[in-house]
Amino acid sequence: MAFYQYRARNRQGQLNEGRLEAASSQAAAESLLSAGLLPVEIKETRAGTKGWMQLQQFLKGGVKPEVLLILSRQFASLTRAGIPILRIVEGLRDTTDSKVMSGALDEVASSLNQGQTLANALAAHPHLFSSLYVSLVEVGESTGQLEQAFLQLAHYFQLELDTRRRVKAAIRYPVFVSITMVAAMVVMNIYVIPAFSGIFASLGADLPWTTRFLIATSSFFTQYIGHMAVGLPVTGVLLWRYVNTPAGRLRWHCWQLRIPIMGPLIKRILLARFCRSFAMMLTAGVPIVRVLTLAGSATGNAWLTRAILGMGEQLSSGHSLSAVAEQSRVFTPLILQMFRVGEETGRVDEMVMEGGRFYEEEVDYDITNLTSKIEPILIVCISIMVLILALGIFTPMWDMMKVVKG
Repeated sequence: MAFYQYRARNRQGQLNEGRLEAASSQAAAESLLSAGLLPVEIKETRAGTKGWMQLQQFLKGGVKPEVLLILSRQFASLTRAGIPILRIVEGLRDTTDSKVMSGALDEVASSLNQGQTLANALAAHPHLFSSLYVSLVEVGESTGQLEQAFLQLAHYFQLELDTRRRVKAAIRYPVFVSITMVAAMVVMNIYVIPAFSGIFASLGADLPWTTRFLIATSSFFTQYIGHMAVGLPVTGVLLWRYVNTPAGRLRWHCWQLRIPIMGPLIKRILLARFCRSFAMMLTAGVPIVRVLTLAGSATGNAWLTRAILGMGEQLSSGHSLSAVAEQSRVFTPLILQMFRVGEETGRVDEMVMEGGRFYEEEVDYDITNLTSKIEPILIVCISIMVLILALGIFTPMWDMMKVVKG
């Protein structure tokens, strides 16, 4: 995914300028067209500028998914009550707790006053409202089913939030233990081992390899702690900038799917997300090529997005959905079977949604058992660390006791 600066005109001929994130310039143009904007100019920002733009967005602050969930539910309820869109936006602007969202809704209200549609007004804030969000709102406006569009979005965000919360709860304990292990190693290398190394040096005897290893590690740590204090943050910044380049993001997201234990879980989460967004957009009446573009971008994984966008290009050439899905080599046999059955029965959206539900159940099971899978690895790491520490410190002490007794 890359950032693109654009200039586009709305249906009233007014010129809009802004930036958005997309997998390619073609995907950026499709996002603008789906929001009712005619692209005049689209250009990719430079790599350094992209990192700076992302840093600016981070410092400015974004909105939590909970805010979008509540906003979508409120939009659905107020739309059902027959309240005009402008009054809804103004009311939500005054009641939301998020300053970023309040400012964005204020600009949306101004755009609505100028005669723009709600989808066009939301599209001017791509850092808050994704292309998927804007496209569903546009479909809801054009079909007179805006309430259903917001209900679908609320359901989508609810499922996303539930998944995130379960993952965070599952990894909280392993992360806490890992941080404690690192902190213990730092304290041991700075304070404990240097105190014993002086005593061991006075013995003048051959030390076991575990003791020599601990002393060498402690010496390296204390000697180069200043370099590490500077080098680690600099390395982190350089990696962050590399990951925010198209090539770096692609490699990082591809590597994520290969991480032991976590990789299969991440892939199931992404496939469940793809199935939800794909079925939701197709049910709303969005053209299937556009659905693939939006659903691919919604995965948040550059490697999967690139493969799915390639599916859209092949689909435009006349190939069947199941054929291009099989050629992409990113989907499991279950999803491929759902595509085939859906094409044969004319119910692709229902079949893909069933596949999404299956993966959601798989994700629930994996998250429930995640801690039990990571725990043995942590126990082994802690045991090895304690064993080396005990052998390295107590073995020479036993030798000292033997000398004293002798």
